[in-house]
Amino acid sequence: MEENKLIAAFYKFVDWNNLKRKKSEIEKLCLKNNIVGTILLANEGINGTIAGSEESILAVIKGLKDDPLLLDIEPKFSKAEGEIFKRMKVRLKKEIVSMGMENIRPANLKGKTVKTGDWNELISDPKTLVIDTRNQYECAIGTFKGSLDPKTKSFRDFPEWSKNNLKAIMKKEGKTKVAMFCTGGIRCEKASSHLLEEGIEEVYQLEGGILKYLENISSDESLWEGDCFVFDERVSIQHGLVEGNYSMCHACRMPIDDDDMKSKKYSEGISCPHCYATHSEERKERFAERQKQIKLAKIRNEKHLGKTY
Repeated sequence: MEENKLIAAFYKFVDWNNLKRKKSEIEKLCLKNNIVGTILLANEGINGTIAGSEESILAVIKGLKDDPLLLDIEPKFSKAEGEIFKRMKVRLKKEIVSMGMENIRPANLKGKTVKTGDWNELISDPKTLVIDTRNQYECAIGTFKGSLDPKTKSFRDFPEWSKNNLKAIMKKEGKTKVAMFCTGGIRCEKASSHLLEEGIEEVYQLEGGILKYLENISSDESLWEGDCFVFDERVSIQHGLVEGNYSMCHACRMPIDDDDMKSKKYSEGISCPHCYATHSEERKERFAERQKQIKLAKIRNEKHLGKTY
């Protein structure tokens, strides 16, 4: 049986600089503690998900908090078996969550945070419009009861969607408040800053995102329906942060369930019902060869870095 890994997901919007120096310091910290995952750094802050032994993860979080700007960073912890990430990557980016609007600064302006224990009351208020700020494929496997799915393919689509639709929807439905949520809190926090800039007066966000809600709220009291998509090998999680019922199509990265895998359009690592008609024959052949190499590597008990796409 493989050893349980501790997973820490965290982010913080801060205004800072000297990113190259910070990148070097964080890389050394992660290497010293033998952890894997991805950490993004930008002028607007930090965003990361890392995995390793409990001792190593806590050492890295402590090291990050040595920076006064990150002293109050609040990781979401969960556990999983086996290999969660292949390697450790620390990357410099223009944004820690890509919205295509680098002028937005959530460190200076953001909506009101709502604790998980108060969330049900807020979203049950008939004056509240509840918006899922995640991508369409994430919303498809689970969301809060009665929430609005903007059907965006990318978070970069959210500003245009809100500009063209939000005020009209609020007026039509008699809503005066907007409550937003996402996986860990980062997207709705940035979206809340944008909506305030656009003149929406009452904007709220779920503190800690869906992950914190599923950790703190029992299934009996929950208004969450389905699984929550996560961006690692677990694919989805449920209440109590236990692994969910979904796998991933490694050709298109869409979450797939047992019914999808029974489809004639499903072939492991090559296609699924979501992407079957979108790949050329040349690309399918390339996927097939890649899948063959993955299986051979597994037989030889070796890692194949192309497993996750």
